[in-house]
Amino acid sequence: MKLKKYLTLTRAGIIEALQFRLSAFIMVVGNILYLIIVYFLWKAIYASSGSDVVNGMTFHDTLIYLVLATALFNFMEMYTVWQMGRSIQSGKIVLDLIKPMNCRSYLFWSYSGNFVVNFFFTFLPTFIIVSAVTDGAVPLGINLLYFVCSVVMAIVINYSIDFFVGTICVYTESIWGINIMKQVVVRLLSGAMIPIAFFPEALRSVIYYLPFQWIYNAPLTLLLDGSPGTDKVLEVLGTQLIWCVVMTVLSKLFWRFSLRQITVNGG
Repeated sequence: MKLKKYLTLTRAGIIEALQFRLSAFIMVVGNILYLIIVYFLWKAIYASSGSDVVNGMTFHDTLIYLVLATALFNFMEMYTVWQMGRSIQSGKIVLDLIKPMNCRSYLFWSYSGNFVVNFFFTFLPTFIIVSAVTDGAVPLGINLLYFVCSVVMAIVINYSIDFFVGTICVYTESIWGINIMKQVVVRLLSGAMIPIAFFPEALRSVIYYLPFQWIYNAPLTLLLDGSPGTDKVLEVLGTQLIWCVVMTVLSKLFWRFSLRQITVNGG
């Protein structure tokens, strides 16, 4: 019965997302402009480097990685921080707390419909175009199964981070600054903005022990490797699973502790 309630929220989310077609169109246009900038920026970087290979990646490899990273970001991006912050500021959070469904679960499943819409309207078309244009540069095999498993866990990690940051709004009653800081940190350290391979060795070692690179870099690593070894697959998926558990537990505990601090202004 619980699953039926959750799927009802997914269906409602799909219907809601499809009502704002202009918003989806603007997002697509914005992504195209962003990718054009990325293309010329990295083309200039490789031209100035004087080498066809930088940090083990060619311009072709880098462009494919960044295009797919952008598509994956648009597919997985959630606005939990904005939603939680506004609910706390307006006092609507009280109504969310008395719903016959856990607040954390409600927020996730109410946004799950957007995952479905974004997958079919952003990531899937981008993946098909990249696969066709690059003439097989993106391997199609068992790596796709590993990629799907990795993306599912990446969504859980990403949502847990969002929920944790959104809970901070209980104390600050501020949204904009916190969310911008979160977006910059996640995009930078996850590989969504710059491939992890371009980071200095010392920084890469630090990033490995943080949850961020397991959101975007990990799934893309499995996707772009046609036949990843068993050890590599187990390491990536196993580490992601650990971060899923850790971030879920931390976000839940922080939320339960922070509920005592909630105050509602106005009437």
